[in-house]
Amino acid sequence: MNEFTPRTIIEPFRVRSVEPIHFTTADERREALEAAGFNPFQLRAEDVLIDLLTDSGTGAMSSRQWAGMMASDESYAGAASFYRFEAAVRDITGFKHVIPTHQGRAAEHILFGTLAKKGNVVLNNTHFDTTRAHVEHTGAEARDLLIPEGRDPKSPHPFKGNMDLVALESAIREIGAHRVPAILITVTNNSGGGQPVSMANIRGVSTIARKHGIPFFIDACRFAENAWFIRTREEGYAGKLPIDIAREMFALADGCTMSAKKDGMANIGGFLALNNDALATRCRNLEILTEGFPTYGGMAGYDLEAIAHGLYEALQPEYLEYRIGSIAYLGRKLTDAGIPIIEPTGGHAVYLDAGGIAPHIPPLEYPAWSVNNALYLTGGVRGVEIGTVMFGLQPDGTEKPASRELVRLAFPRRVYTQSHVDYLAEVIIEACSRAADLTGYRIVSESPVLRHFTARLEPIT
Repeated sequence: MNEFTPRTIIEPFRVRSVEPIHFTTADERREALEAAGFNPFQLRAEDVLIDLLTDSGTGAMSSRQWAGMMASDESYAGAASFYRFEAAVRDITGFKHVIPTHQGRAAEHILFGTLAKKGNVVLNNTHFDTTRAHVEHTGAEARDLLIPEGRDPKSPHPFKGNMDLVALESAIREIGAHRVPAILITVTNNSGGGQPVSMANIRGVSTIARKHGIPFFIDACRFAENAWFIRTREEGYAGKLPIDIAREMFALADGCTMSAKKDGMANIGGFLALNNDALATRCRNLEILTEGFPTYGGMAGYDLEAIAHGLYEALQPEYLEYRIGSIAYLGRKLTDAGIPIIEPTGGHAVYLDAGGIAPHIPPLEYPAWSVNNALYLTGGVRGVEIGTVMFGLQPDGTEKPASRELVRLAFPRRVYTQSHVDYLAEVIIEACSRAADLTGYRIVSESPVLRHFTARLEPIT
């Protein structure tokens, strides 16, 4: 008998504990958004029906993770839970030194606080918000070198997260290798639509970095998803396990930063991993000052246990096939309805092209912010703007339009079912059908760094 190939996506897990969600009326959502200063970050979670603000720390943990947490060692120094965590990180990444942190941005703070200074330039395919903020906080410049296809929402390129290798060589010659403290590559490329980076591109970046003697780091938040794309899209990797692909990726780098709230499948935690002994010593000194003792780094023992199990669970082929398939399923529903998105769909999120949905709103009136708020008002869906509110404010206090106006709908891991996704598609299609009626927004108050988290806005009437 031939193998049965189902067309329906099913979750590769059973649900044994449920959390109720709160249904709201249109009037209640309007009042809640106004009270939040028209900033979805400031909404109460209980007023959100489908929460796609982020996939960071919002997933569901497995029975094995919970069992590990119950058996954790909470000793301040040298806990057994740390050594299990360290062994898992070393097994997957191959890096010698493992420095735990309470989340990914703490790893960025330690790395760039140790490496970067005023006058330096850190090169990346695309810096995400906290990465850019930590680089710029040191006085250094954060420069993006994405391939041209990565800036085209409709390009069918299979690895639109790739770094432009010609531009990388040119930038190093222009800047001078001595002023480039690190080259970073983000897998998958979050700001670029969750798009993957090919192994060939990672290898190319590694070769250039080593030729110039520049440390090369991977932002590994979604390393497992990137490994799956390499397996399914890059020649020569179809028969390889995701864990082996991940090991090959990490072997090309000198270290990595990691938010374990993503492909660590945990609610909190992260790490910095690297091979250089002298740099590791300097980083541990800063960790003690800001995070805690080097064998807990701001995490409880049960957090370390959750990550030790979660890193392996994120690499399971059945899980990755389901997760990437769910994102693609929503993407097909939206493109079939004529809604512009970043294509092909990425790993952790669907990115709506808000500039195409609401072209009548100028960039400095924040079209992606307006589209995102419309999703909440229509059906209680919370996403996040990846546009001029997030990236338009410059270090000198001026403002300029972001390169793209996107709304990211990031899926928590193992949380929502296919019926949730079907409802989500209905909300998006309905909200976009009224896009011509949307107005822009103006900022009423903002902070000088990462303003999108706390800014208060008002509609332009």
